[in-house]
Amino acid sequence: MNSSNKSRFGIGIDYGTSNSAAAIFDGERVHLVQLEANSKIMPSATYIDRDFKISTGQRAIDLYIESNTGRTVELSAEVLGEGRTTTGQIGDRGLPEEANTEKIYGQSFVDGGQPGRLFRGIKRLLGNTSQSRLMVFDRPFRLVALITPLLLRIHTSIRNLMRSLGQDDSCNQACIGHPVNFEGSASERNQTALGLLSEAYGYAEFSQQSFYPEPIAATLSYLHGFPDSGQQTLLAVDFGGGTLDLCILVRNGEQFTVTATHGIGLGGDHIDQLLFRELLFPLFGKGERWRRAGEDREIETLFPFEEYEELLLNWAVSYMLNQNRYTTPLMQRIQYGDEAAIKFQRLYDLIKNNYSYLVSQSLKDLKARLSDAESAVLDIPELDIEISLQRSEFERLISPLLERFSEAVHRVMEQAGLSNTDIDLVIRTGGSCLIPAVKNELDRLFPDKVVEHDPFTSVAAGLAIADYRGLGNPQP
Repeated sequence: MNSSNKSRFGIGIDYGTSNSAAAIFDGERVHLVQLEANSKIMPSATYIDRDFKISTGQRAIDLYIESNTGRTVELSAEVLGEGRTTTGQIGDRGLPEEANTEKIYGQSFVDGGQPGRLFRGIKRLLGNTSQSRLMVFDRPFRLVALITPLLLRIHTSIRNLMRSLGQDDSCNQACIGHPVNFEGSASERNQTALGLLSEAYGYAEFSQQSFYPEPIAATLSYLHGFPDSGQQTLLAVDFGGGTLDLCILVRNGEQFTVTATHGIGLGGDHIDQLLFRELLFPLFGKGERWRRAGEDREIETLFPFEEYEELLLNWAVSYMLNQNRYTTPLMQRIQYGDEAAIKFQRLYDLIKNNYSYLVSQSLKDLKARLSDAESAVLDIPELDIEISLQRSEFERLISPLLERFSEAVHRVMEQAGLSNTDIDLVIRTGGSCLIPAVKNELDRLFPDKVVEHDPFTSVAAGLAIADYRGLGNPQP
């Protein structure tokens, strides 16, 4: 490890799928950057209104909720162009006479009353070459354009902290974190994603860039906080909102060598969606039947709940359910007046009042409470929902995801050619590592060897240290 000090300070930025954090390292101490009014953590959210005014962070989410609550979607067919036909007659100038001009409509629809678009999870799209642009009110936005405003805000916050530390605030450097593997099927997904990140950071005035894997950064911040002169083999488990990243390294005093890394698309968001499916879908009418008139007889089938599922699970686009093709079948089913009608009334109320984000946050709160208690209540009075859930039942529900977690740990151990007994210390970080079942699984695999390390800020701190020591890769 090159321990040469390339500057008087190091800057690390952890732009995450769900949240972002930043830190400054002065050679001795890590200083976390205040990104929100009351928090060092900022939601990785961008909101663009119809005037193309951009808001970021928690303000972006607040504006989205405020502008969509109770709003009815007003869809109209997308206009592709205009067409003209002739009357078949020749005019005075020898030219065909034109009939009325008619607009040509496409198969897509535009929500004419949509006040703004909210974007979260853009990081997950960076490695997918087929989604390099997203439409915002008929204007194509590159992914870079959606990320840059967040990074500009982070840059301003870093400058403010630099001033308070008595440093030169004309900072243009940053060590940029990245997962072991970005999502995407293309073989060049990592290179593509890093290229887009580099471009966005450049527009945000970070002209001197270096890149560093996130799980190694988390380990580096731990090694700084707990220096040890002996030799150890460490496993870092970074289980966040969107990905699970792992690395194995061997430290010897201030030196370390990385022996294996592994990463998969598994995170807290996947757990939240699983809880939504298992706990709430039955309360919204999944599995219930409905009757409707046919040509010669009444038809009875399962209600087509599958048409609602994906939009319900992705709260940022669930407002699209507020259109007739979805609400009319619900109103018809509610008119039966049976016991199941209550479920469809609940789903109707969720759609008409845009409660999807409220439901999503309630599930996250439930998950957090079950990390500290043996039971918790999912209480959503707006939808007349109150469910008591035992931690044991929660763990049963998420058991398929826990199996994927264990398989990933086994995979990185296999890559390193090590057995569990060869590991001296396991560093557990990331918000999803706070789940007791995850803790217990790591404790089972590595008894008396697991420590928790700054779940939400360890990566940003490690990136700042890597920047100070010149460890990052300068090439995206």
